[in-house]
Amino acid sequence: MLGFLLRLLPFWVREPLLIAVGSVLGVRIMYLAVRDHDRVAAGLGVVFLVFTAIRVHAVIRALRTRRNPRPAASEDGAVVAAAAQAQVQVQAGAGPRPGPDRSEKEHNAWGQAVAAVAVFGALAATLWVAPRFMPSNDNAPQPASCSGEAHEELPKAYKDTPRPVTGEELCKALNRPDLAKLLGTPGEAATTVSSTNNTAPLTDGKVAQPEAEITFDTYTVNVSATYNELSTDQYVKLMKFGDEKDIKTLTVLGRPAVLSSDHTMKLEINLGSGGSGGPVEQGPLARTLSVALDRHDRGGYCDITVWSTSGALPNDSVLLNIASKVLPRIPERSAQ
Repeated sequence: MLGFLLRLLPFWVREPLLIAVGSVLGVRIMYLAVRDHDRVAAGLGVVFLVFTAIRVHAVIRALRTRRNPRPAASEDGAVVAAAAQAQVQVQAGAGPRPGPDRSEKEHNAWGQAVAAVAVFGALAATLWVAPRFMPSNDNAPQPASCSGEAHEELPKAYKDTPRPVTGEELCKALNRPDLAKLLGTPGEAATTVSSTNNTAPLTDGKVAQPEAEITFDTYTVNVSATYNELSTDQYVKLMKFGDEKDIKTLTVLGRPAVLSSDHTMKLEINLGSGGSGGPVEQGPLARTLSVALDRHDRGGYCDITVWSTSGALPNDSVLLNIASKVLPRIPERSAQ
């Protein structure tokens, strides 16, 4: 049906139309092929571009034919035809009939060609940029977001701590669009996001310890801030008494920091009739970067922990990159 409609169009409308559509599709397909390294798409783009080149050649040849019409078969034949035409005109008593204005026809042909190219070029441009401005599908899954905790009353420890960060603020600092890329898994989206305004254990609720956690298919990232009086040097000494492994001290954004590894805890809860859970087991290994809350190391630290259910851990550079993005969003601890 489409081919039949195209054959009904005049030559000077049909050919520019095919050139415009072929060139736009060819360039677009070649761009996608180069971006996605798709050989099949590259071959299809070449087909469209070759087709367009053939149509351009046909239009150029038609223009040359209109400008330089073929001469008659022979000079004698041209003389005889001219004499016969003159004799007929004399017998009819009429002057020579004005021939068609070739320049006007060429002007009309060029006008049709330009108009066709402009119209379909505008349509192609609209199809090209429309996906960028059209609203996304409402049925598409939305990325996990931080839940609001505006109505939650903060524990007393937060009121007694100068400028403490909340769990929601930590969540917003961690839930970055490029977090999956920083983890080395750019194609993944966050499946769960959570935050809490807890207090540190064994402190009788006197030490604020907000945290936020984001889970991907491959990794889980947890960020917490502990507002105690423990300096980084004291914290490292405690690590050496514990089960932490691969302890490495360093400086991050001008603050004392330490890298360490430790196993997470695995807890299974049975929601059946008994409602009992299994024993607490050792979970996969986790890598943690602990950074002081201020450059002078007055006490307190921020933990950035990454682990996976498979037990695989990213490079330490991943933790450092996350810290460089998250720490500037956490106010430094001021002198008390």
